[in-house]
Amino acid sequence: MRTTNEAPQPDGPGPDSPQGTAEGTVQARPAAAGRSAVAALGMLALSLGALESAVTPTLPLLQRELSLTPAQGALLSIAMLITGGFLLPITGNLGDRFGGKRVLIRLMAVVVLGGLVSSVAPNLPVLLLGQVLQGALVGAVPLAFILVRKFLPEQQASVAMGTVSGALLAGGMLGTLISGPIAENLSRHWMFAVPTSGIAVSTLLVHWLLPDDPPGRAQARIDWPGLLLMSGIMLTIMLGLAIVPDAGGQPIVLGALVVLLAVLIAGWVAVERRSRAPMVDLRMLTQPAVWSSYVITGAVCLGTQMSMYLVPQLLAVTGDGYGFGASATDIGFYLLPGAVASAVAGPVAGFAVRHFGSRAAVTFAGVCMMAALLGVVFLHSAIWHLVTAKVLVSLASGVCVTGVLVKTATTVGEGDTGTATSLLLMVRLITYAAGAQLGGALLTAGIPEGSNVPAESAFVTGFVVGGIIAALSLLAVGKLNKGGQPQ
Repeated sequence: MRTTNEAPQPDGPGPDSPQGTAEGTVQARPAAAGRSAVAALGMLALSLGALESAVTPTLPLLQRELSLTPAQGALLSIAMLITGGFLLPITGNLGDRFGGKRVLIRLMAVVVLGGLVSSVAPNLPVLLLGQVLQGALVGAVPLAFILVRKFLPEQQASVAMGTVSGALLAGGMLGTLISGPIAENLSRHWMFAVPTSGIAVSTLLVHWLLPDDPPGRAQARIDWPGLLLMSGIMLTIMLGLAIVPDAGGQPIVLGALVVLLAVLIAGWVAVERRSRAPMVDLRMLTQPAVWSSYVITGAVCLGTQMSMYLVPQLLAVTGDGYGFGASATDIGFYLLPGAVASAVAGPVAGFAVRHFGSRAAVTFAGVCMMAALLGVVFLHSAIWHLVTAKVLVSLASGVCVTGVLVKTATTVGEGDTGTATSLLLMVRLITYAAGAQLGGALLTAGIPEGSNVPAESAFVTGFVVGGIIAALSLLAVGKLNKGGQPQ
């Protein structure tokens, strides 16, 4: 039942109360949302995940039907990430200022337009345009967190945030499974049209079922220089990571990107320190519960992605006494349990944070992750060893990352929820990409002279290094409950 017309009840100021406008007034808390509204957000996240993952499993088919070169296929596969990297810091900040629902509905209109363009695209330029527009979906999670936090009590919000995160991952798994069959049995056009229809319907449900949330800082001036500089930082990092595998052949380009990145970061800090209404209050980043969340997320994502990148490579390779020579279909089957574990991790993390606290949930998951990575260092001679390790690491890392995401969202003031979670998702995006690139670099360096197959020691080294990096995240767990509201 739609509750838009219900009178909002005032809420007294407290450590976690809405921050109000720039003038310091406290906004009234909007009417509560029901389970149907949260379910609509979950349906939206599920559909977004399915659309986001449509290209990856069908890239060979798209290359064949559109006569794409490998380079064009690679560009197609990262088009959404580039747009997402640019928009992520902007959408969360706009949601904090003007209301999460208002920005989310408009953002989803762009995503639906992108899905429709992709579904009718006759050639690569039009398909790239559709993918660029679809990249706006990356900004949906911070906006959903803004809404969940405003409309639900804190303990229920933790579970709901985990559910939304899990639904996005489940959607990615669903898209990976159904995109190929839809494209092969219907056409490539339908693999975009089906999830786009789901996004359109669930967006309408969100519009009908969720109350309108009042803007937090609508009267404050938008820090466009800070937003654009942060977007430039994200784009520079993503471009730098994209050329890392060929860095030896492009040292000047890589060096120029490093210099540009340093200039952009220095410029962003200077702008934020001088701005009256900064994109990010730098004092927020000094809170132990906030900066430790970023450190934990970076270490966990970098270490686990670096290690788990090696699993499908080891399944596919056939070396002297190691590897399994698995086909692409077999590898997808072997990785499916890990994908399921990733989808389950969101709700599990929300439940664990609600009942045991962020610190306990993240610590337990981190220890389990260390044990799984240590185990695969010594046990990787059978397929079930790798499958089990992938499941345990996917579940544990998912709980860690979602746990600190929920902690961050509920630690900062309501007026900073979108901004803080956007920054955390930026850290996750960057370190996931960096982990895969580092894993690839290790395997490349581990190819013996005269061979095209990495040595077994390269895989072992990758598992060890990834495990050590992930384990370092535990050093910052003790700071999670310092500053903000303890959980």
